[in-house]
Amino acid sequence: MLAAEQHGVFHAARTPFASATYPLQQIVSSPVRFGQHIIESVSTYAGLVAENQKLREEQLVLKTKLLKFAALEQENIRLRGLLDTSYKVGEQVSIAELLSVNLVPYEHIVVVNKGARFGVHAGQPVFDANGVVGQVLRVGPYSAEVMLITDPNHAIPVQVNRNGLRTLALGTGQTDRLALPYLSSNADIQVGDLLVTSGLGGVFPHGYPVATVTDVAPQKTSFAKISAAPVAQLDRNRELLLVWSDSRSIPRIPAGQEQHSNTLPPNGDR
Repeated sequence: MLAAEQHGVFHAARTPFASATYPLQQIVSSPVRFGQHIIESVSTYAGLVAENQKLREEQLVLKTKLLKFAALEQENIRLRGLLDTSYKVGEQVSIAELLSVNLVPYEHIVVVNKGARFGVHAGQPVFDANGVVGQVLRVGPYSAEVMLITDPNHAIPVQVNRNGLRTLALGTGQTDRLALPYLSSNADIQVGDLLVTSGLGGVFPHGYPVATVTDVAPQKTSFAKISAAPVAQLDRNRELLLVWSDSRSIPRIPAGQEQHSNTLPPNGDR
């Protein structure tokens, strides 16, 4: 047989024999191929599941970062507004961040992260990007309490921007309302009038927006019932603008010499 193979005796019969045995070979090897196919499919599915899980986790992380970027974008917008306001104010200014808020019916006070070490003093005016927020009430070494203009104990001299009519705007204990109780029923004031600081009292510089008149109702007394809405976003601010009205450099108190407690001066607008 070896000699016949070497001389090609079986070559002519090999091709038909191979053709005849090919289906049998496929039948015998098909379970092996099927098993390999199952294994590959399971492996591929497991890989896809793992990859899908990884992509979901990455998507969650990216969404969280996107939310943070959105918050940073809004903060950037607010800071740009404050910087624009500081340019309009013209006096020396410093940006302070809110530390805490105390908005109870009889007290509207917020705490900021700038105090005597940064030259902050009692009675100092405070703004946001839209208008007057309030004034500094008490000062510590590293923080200060700011009384909002809506505090029931706060009063601010204002004037109607349209005609210069002067009066006082009093806090009502509501963050969206000021009262103007000292105008007569025939006073020239209308809904929509802008109230600005009059400059009287020596605390707030002249001409800065305070509130917009929202309601004018005559009463049986000689005085009208007039309400106004503050233009400052008192319940939304995270950054505030501390203003120094004079041209002197901002005083810096060395460490160890801070005034731990201070209150409004007697001639303040409180």
